[in-house]
Amino acid sequence: MSTLKNTLIGYVSYRGREGHYSFLLHRLTGLGTLLFLTIHIIDMAWFYWAPDLFEEALQLYRSWPYLIGEIALVFAVYFHGINGLRIAIVDMFAPNKWTIAAERNAVRWTLVGSLILWLPSAAIMLSHAISASNEAAQMLDKLGIF
Repeated sequence: MSTLKNTLIGYVSYRGREGHYSFLLHRLTGLGTLLFLTIHIIDMAWFYWAPDLFEEALQLYRSWPYLIGEIALVFAVYFHGINGLRIAIVDMFAPNKWTIAAERNAVRWTLVGSLILWLPSAAIMLSHAISASNEAAQMLDKLGIF
């Protein structure tokens, strides 16, 4: 247990600038994507074996915290994919160019590329979530519930 504690403290306290932050973000986005896939496999299994539980899960997934989490998940997938490609390309085709200055520049471009892909996706997802919320609020208002 102390080795895990030392590892976590080392991750947080080390100040390696862009390379270190890219490493941490790559790990976190990979774990976040893995967590999503695990939950997705489980809830899709509920569709056949526990339909009532599946319906409850769908209602939970339509809540705002989960909608914001989905938007964050899209960023995680974009960043993890682009950063993984960056690492693979440099390792396979240009290992001698793996310098600190080049890595810092590549990490910055990776983040910019991820944001360029993510921002339109996030805007579309957010607009759909807002319109769905407005439609639900109008329906409840017509029914006299809201």
